[in-house]
Amino acid sequence: MRFKFIALAGVAAAVLAQPAQAAPKPAPKDAKVWAATEAARPAQLKLLQEVVDIDSGTGDVEGGRKVAAIFRQRLAALGFDIQSVKAEADGLPDNTVATLKGTGKGRILLIGHLDTVFGPGTVARRAFRADADKAYGPGVGDEKGGVVEGIMAMQILHDLGFKDFKQIVFLIETSEEGGSPGAQDLIRKLVADADAELNLEPGDTPDVMTVWRKGAVAVHIDVHGRAAHAGVAPQEGRNAAVELVHQITADDVFPKTGDGVTFNLTGLKGGTRDNIIPEDASATYSLRIREKSDLPKVIATLEKNAQTHAVPDTTVTISHPARFFPPLASNPGTDALAERAEAIYGGIGKTIARGGNGGASESALAYEGGIPALDGLGPAGGGFHSDKEYILLNTVTPRLYLLTKLVEDLGRQPPARLR
Repeated sequence: MRFKFIALAGVAAAVLAQPAQAAPKPAPKDAKVWAATEAARPAQLKLLQEVVDIDSGTGDVEGGRKVAAIFRQRLAALGFDIQSVKAEADGLPDNTVATLKGTGKGRILLIGHLDTVFGPGTVARRAFRADADKAYGPGVGDEKGGVVEGIMAMQILHDLGFKDFKQIVFLIETSEEGGSPGAQDLIRKLVADADAELNLEPGDTPDVMTVWRKGAVAVHIDVHGRAAHAGVAPQEGRNAAVELVHQITADDVFPKTGDGVTFNLTGLKGGTRDNIIPEDASATYSLRIREKSDLPKVIATLEKNAQTHAVPDTTVTISHPARFFPPLASNPGTDALAERAEAIYGGIGKTIARGGNGGASESALAYEGGIPALDGLGPAGGGFHSDKEYILLNTVTPRLYLLTKLVEDLGRQPPARLR
């Protein structure tokens, strides 16, 4: 996610393996679908290169529109009804809601995002490229590779004449890297009319699907003091930056890594000129939580610390946005979807692991809305949010097969809602 403050450090999401699960009985291999996924590979990689080579960082309206237009054209050609839905926040491209009606029972919600964390000009410096093992480029995994996979799965089902589902809704949103401020209400609306959600975030290496995610909250610490001439009368000032340093030190009580709560400093701002005592200073933290109940506990600690000042006559304010990604907690509905995925993968002689990480996604909103959600279904990769981002090419075809068969399976046998 991006913040308006100066970035200090990136946080790498480490996969935290789940306890060993008894492997379900492999599902029979579907030779037609497997052949179709193999045949689709050249077109899949060509489309991926086309969209990776368009900058579409969060807030890049023109770039987002270009990528969306390519995706919409592909889905419209497959019979999807295409809706352009205005983003719920300013400065964002429209979201795309593509709907296809079938003749069966299952209502499937696919979610992917076209925004990346990379700014304008990134493609000019490092466009899409591939070697024998990996494909690279801005957003190649997070998450253009997953959206392209979703479109290719829809192409295969269309070509095979599969209609044994009630409806498939494919949401391609434009602000996930900022916490989906432009799509949260839309996601909740779509979840209410779905039986299951499949998320196209990348899988983790070597071949892991995501069954839990932490919630992500941007926490702000703002300090207000008093400006003064730093040379003539510094004693008349109340240094907000010094007080902020005190608060940062006091708040250094939470873990920075691990599978529970983590609290990491990601931005600092303080001072305007080198001859003025700073009147204002602020810090941003990325708080990651496994349970929603973790949030008030952390905020209570910060607010308690804020009552003790190192610089008199300063004020300290703790805040966070009212809307944020909640956690995708471990739950039986997701576990049941994971079992289906394991059986499908077993049918092609492969094993897929279960894992979780600190990266948030829309699946948490699906889970909160009461439907089973399975995440990390895009091609597996790594180096996300960095210039080393990649996908593993040996996962492209197996993951396409997995997604295609999951849609078939859920169309025929939709799961019960969680609540």
